[in-house]
Amino acid sequence: MSFQKKLLDWFKENRRAFPWRENAEPYNVWLSEIILQQTRAAQGLPYYESFISNFPRVEQLAAAKEDHIMKLWQGLGYYSRARNLHATAKIINDQYKGRFPTDFDQIKALKGVGDYTASAIASICFGQEQAVVDGNVYRVLARIFGMDQPIDVSSAYKIYKEKAQDLMKGAPSGDFNQAMMEFGALQCVPKKPNCQDCIFKTECVAFQQAKVSLLPIKVKKVKVKNRYLHYFVLIDKFKNTLLQKREGKGIWQNLYQFPLIETFAKQKYYQDDQLESLMAKHRITSDFEVDKWNDQPIFHKLTHQHLEINFWIVKLREGTNLDTSMSQIQDYPMPKVLQNFRDKFFIN
Repeated sequence: MSFQKKLLDWFKENRRAFPWRENAEPYNVWLSEIILQQTRAAQGLPYYESFISNFPRVEQLAAAKEDHIMKLWQGLGYYSRARNLHATAKIINDQYKGRFPTDFDQIKALKGVGDYTASAIASICFGQEQAVVDGNVYRVLARIFGMDQPIDVSSAYKIYKEKAQDLMKGAPSGDFNQAMMEFGALQCVPKKPNCQDCIFKTECVAFQQAKVSLLPIKVKKVKVKNRYLHYFVLIDKFKNTLLQKREGKGIWQNLYQFPLIETFAKQKYYQDDQLESLMAKHRITSDFEVDKWNDQPIFHKLTHQHLEINFWIVKLREGTNLDTSMSQIQDYPMPKVLQNFRDKFFIN
């Protein structure tokens, strides 16, 4: 039995029911693929349902305010995906009159849509023979066929795409791509896969040569930057506080935060002149007292950054120009670590 037939038969038996599979419209598939980048399906499903509920059509997503989109995305991470989602919705609405382009190169040119996402849309929605290659597909191909080309070098994508493309020939492309991803997600998992019950165990090079834990190969080590963040939660006598929108490039762009001092060494405390500068920047002239909220630093890990975070409660003795009511703070999209603080400090 061919690889293709085995895989598709397995998919028929193990196919998970997802709403974007029941309604394989380009908008739905595109939305699901953007959400599921760097995200497990179980985690992404409620976000998908929330977006579809709020924006059933691409025109509504295009017309939405960015803060609304960021609020719905809150907690999902990799927030550039949400900004690109909004930008692409506007392009589809304005340039393509609300209809998703069918040409592969035009799909691929959309903001936030690379070869993988374009291949998924083109194959699932339009039946085009474009193989997808994601982390699951890399793993399946590397193990079954004993491919030892490192997957984190620039030449890898082309090599693995050509292999997947060859295996796809003549198959229903959308089902084949989904089957490859599903097999990697459910059967050929990263750690301790159940190889004894695998449909490919007799031909799997990694299993036969005891290399399952060694494939796929990665050669690069992720460089991690340590950062030390001190957030200052200003509260005046009218129960108002101050939020800032993060601007410029970097993590959490366009999300809201409390005024921040970043120290570039592991310091338990900020410097007095740093706080004085922060207060002057926001034209705060009132006397105040500062208390540390968390006894121990809060650690928050991102892909390339490890954050050590402290929150400081600054109580102002006089009325000020703080413009955010504590009762409205829930309305602002924030990074997950700030959401957790907000929910504990302002709500409980």
